[in-house]
Amino acid sequence: MRAEAGRFATAAGSAVLAGGLVGDSVTGPGILAAVTAAGLGLAVNPRILRAPSYVKPTAIAVYAAPHTGAALILVGERLAPDTGVSLLVQMGVIAAWTGATWVIRPGRLARQVAEEAELQEAEADRTADDDSSTVAVPAEDPGESEAAHWWRTQIAVEGGIAPATVLLAHQRVSQQCVAAVIGSAQHGLPLPDISKARLSAHLDMPEDLIDIQPVPGRGAGVRLLVIGSRPKPAEPEQSTGDEAVWAEIAKTAMPGVELIEATTYKIRDELT
Repeated sequence: MRAEAGRFATAAGSAVLAGGLVGDSVTGPGILAAVTAAGLGLAVNPRILRAPSYVKPTAIAVYAAPHTGAALILVGERLAPDTGVSLLVQMGVIAAWTGATWVIRPGRLARQVAEEAELQEAEADRTADDDSSTVAVPAEDPGESEAAHWWRTQIAVEGGIAPATVLLAHQRVSQQCVAAVIGSAQHGLPLPDISKARLSAHLDMPEDLIDIQPVPGRGAGVRLLVIGSRPKPAEPEQSTGDEAVWAEIAKTAMPGVELIEATTYKIRDELT
């Protein structure tokens, strides 16, 4: 449909230019028709108007080139001297305009320019998305443990919970508690802040079961990470022997007296 409309517009423009050779009255309406055709053509070609900003002026200029050329030819026809040579030159210019517009088809070329720019922009966005979704994982150590590998690939990745950190050592304290020593990946720098909230979300466990504290005797480059419920210290066994009984008696009856030795006698039945 656009191809037929473009061919018709080219033929109509050529007729208007030819009419400008024989009468000055065609100049004004012809220029107005060229401007109107350019505006209507751009209005029905939204792809050109939606083209990326860096290529939109070029696409519009390509599309409006034949209309601008027709308007300039009409003005030139009015200003040109009325001689045979001038008439031949003007006819040659009209023929060149008609042939170039018919072959090049500026409308289709402008749409192709805009479409190519859109495709390039979409490809650039897709490449940027792929690059941003690629997570940088620290280099693998052939001798690292499973726990260190887990920390490196899930926690210490760039943009992760604890980037630029390494798992130096870990120990299971109990079934519900694990202690780990975390160090900075760069020597001489303090350990980056580790978000307890993000680590809690990653492990799906309450924040109050995660504790990060200094390592005794070490600098700010290492921290102790305790995950889980710490085991409670065993309560000392309460003695129920003679010493405990005497200690209870001595509190009130004989303070300061210490039990040195105790002998047990069997009380005869008649004394009970």
